[in-house]
Amino acid sequence: MLKSCCLHIYFFLCFSLTAETTILCLGDSLTAGYGLNKEQAYPALLSEELSKHGKFKVINAGVSGNTSAGGLRRVDWYFKNKTDVLILALGANDGLRGLDTKATKENLQKIITKSKAHNSEIIILIAGMQVPPNMGKDYAKAFENIFPELAKENDCLLIPFLLENVGGVAKMNLPDGIHPNAKGQQKLAENVLQVLNPALKK
Repeated sequence: MLKSCCLHIYFFLCFSLTAETTILCLGDSLTAGYGLNKEQAYPALLSEELSKHGKFKVINAGVSGNTSAGGLRRVDWYFKNKTDVLILALGANDGLRGLDTKATKENLQKIITKSKAHNSEIIILIAGMQVPPNMGKDYAKAFENIFPELAKENDCLLIPFLLENVGGVAKMNLPDGIHPNAKGQQKLAENVLQVLNPALKK
């Protein structure tokens, strides 16, 4: 009996030490690393940092120009294999195009629902987004509220603003003033890790 118990513990510990955690970064050009080498985008930087502490596979599922609807259409493809952590970083293009905030929230909710159906224990981080003030005060507020509302309603973790200390900061962006440069991507990785690290430790 004791021998059997010890063997069970041994195999459990071996599995725990060798198991790989898969992190899916579902997003748009901010995630894809528009204008940069893929190694400079924040998913690659996350992979580099996390590899120091264990076995992690970080998938860059960023597609430039993608909206929340686009992300919803392709998320099932990534769930062919088990995903342990989802970083949901979509919605920025919805906001820039002035799309209906209710539709954006519905699309993101469907992605969250699919994620939990795929893995009931999945850890979901929702990346908060904001739109420029020229979109109008009411729209900007309604858009910004989407992300904390979804996090609260679905018991997900919230990255308050993915572009914190990057958005609107010239030295952190490419000449277009919209997409982060290599330095900006490093800051995005830091913003994500502030929320992701405590979740992984739990």
